[in-house]
Amino acid sequence: MEYRQLGYTGLRVSALALGTMTFGGRGKFALVGETEIDEARRIVDRALDGGVNFIDTADIYSDGRSEEIVGEVIRGRRDEIVLATKARFAMGEGQNDAGLSRRYLLRACEASLRRLGTDYIDLYQVHQRDGLTPMEETLDALDTLVHQGKVRYVGCSNHSAWHVMKALGVSERLGLQRYVTQQIYYSLLDRDAEYELIPLSIDQQLGVLVWSPLAGGLLSGKYRRGVEPPAGSRQTTPWGEPPVYDQDRMYRIIDTLVEVASGRGVSPAQVALAYLLARPAVTSVIIGARNEEQLLDNLGSVEWTLTDDERARLDAVSAPRLIYPYWHQANTASERLSAADESLLRPYH
Repeated sequence: MEYRQLGYTGLRVSALALGTMTFGGRGKFALVGETEIDEARRIVDRALDGGVNFIDTADIYSDGRSEEIVGEVIRGRRDEIVLATKARFAMGEGQNDAGLSRRYLLRACEASLRRLGTDYIDLYQVHQRDGLTPMEETLDALDTLVHQGKVRYVGCSNHSAWHVMKALGVSERLGLQRYVTQQIYYSLLDRDAEYELIPLSIDQQLGVLVWSPLAGGLLSGKYRRGVEPPAGSRQTTPWGEPPVYDQDRMYRIIDTLVEVASGRGVSPAQVALAYLLARPAVTSVIIGARNEEQLLDNLGSVEWTLTDDERARLDAVSAPRLIYPYWHQANTASERLSAADESLLRPYH
């Protein structure tokens, strides 16, 4: 296993993280998995044996049941693990049972600590924006949690680039704890993050944690042009993430992915993961397994690397279309680009 620095911190985490959205199976989360204690323990054991030291969960996953399961299966080995969780979405019916207000965040963190059976969270992430709460209030609440010793580092998830940059500016102006990571959707199927989120991370030294690297299973190799998807797979349910806007493009990417995988004698999932592991700014790719077999296959992605030719083929078939102002920058500013700019524009000039 490879270990990488978590953004601008001294913390080192495994290049693959274990995601636990499949743990619990309550409510709508039953659509993605129903892993309970015994199977979860086997999965966590296998992940730790494979060198994974980073586990990610969220309070909303199965209405807190995922956190409870994680807490149970890591009992007695908490200090071996970098533990991350998230808050923002509704955990009750009241007007103040969601969001990023000081009142809610402090209460949500206490509830997560109880479910996880721990007295500290290594990385506490705001799961989505809250446009109704002043950013200063949110960041001050997170700062309070760090100074209370309940949280070690803070991060954000599913933000647009200007929201992240505004938060970093507020933190600097007020002397508050700074986001050290952003957790984002990023895959071969959807490289939209390369427009701004990845360059921002390079420029501001943020760690990038990738969720749904297999695009909700679409890049697992199970989905092929003209072939009925397997029964019970996520894409046959109403889950709906990530959205697919161009099926023909999707199948072109999958066809190339399968060809590269066949040539290397590995699974398409491993190729999709290996591709992301080599992308700029990516710290850790979060893998979520319903069973040990899936987990072991995903862990294999760190044991080899793509060749330049394989990477070029995948780049070409999945390249994002340059939108303004990036096509203009590629045409007119190529002699004075930063490393952050180059992460998007290098292939275009």
